[in-house]
Amino acid sequence: MGLIKKALFTGVAGTASVVGYLGATTSVICPLPSDDPIFQSESYAKYNIHRNASTQDIIYKRIPLSKIRPELLKDEGDLTVEFCRGIWGGLGTRPQRAYLARKYQSRATSSQLWTAEQLDTSTYEKGTQLIDHFEVVEKTPTEIVLRAGDSPRNQGPRDADGLFIISSVVDEARNEVVLGLKTCFFTSAHKVEGFHGPMPTWMEGLHRWYARFWMATGSYRVTK
Repeated sequence: MGLIKKALFTGVAGTASVVGYLGATTSVICPLPSDDPIFQSESYAKYNIHRNASTQDIIYKRIPLSKIRPELLKDEGDLTVEFCRGIWGGLGTRPQRAYLARKYQSRATSSQLWTAEQLDTSTYEKGTQLIDHFEVVEKTPTEIVLRAGDSPRNQGPRDADGLFIISSVVDEARNEVVLGLKTCFFTSAHKVEGFHGPMPTWMEGLHRWYARFWMATGSYRVTK
């Protein structure tokens, strides 16, 4: 019994340490301000055709420029791509990748990115599909926008739809890099009345902690 209690205590303490670290090193804005650029974006207008209410947030992290790998600051866009690689090929998404691979990896999805090596080396051009759940729909030097919520093989309106934006911006005034993970989930299949997004409140909390974990593993990729 003593060993069991010790193991349980160690597990709880370890989880608390991780949660504490994620909470201390990342920040959350929820909901997004009404003037956030996502609401005026081409992708939002294209996919949220009914202008339904959405579940939205952004997780961001500030990192001193001195801690960023210098080669990622030479050419415009390299930092954003490497951050994106760190998210999809890193530990944070490994459980989701494994689950989706068991369910959906097949000849029909063979053109998509599945392996860690593929996800670690892709440049995430527009049209890139990964793990049968995401598709790059916009790409700029500071943002990679992915459609989420359902298989990219379903190009039409969806019961579960949304946008996931991976971003990096250099804040020269503060000598920092700001990394961001922005999400906006909605229903696009039909009009939904009300002002609450599709995600239950309890799930929103879990989603944000999961996104913080993605941020931690993704940001590790771009630091020295």
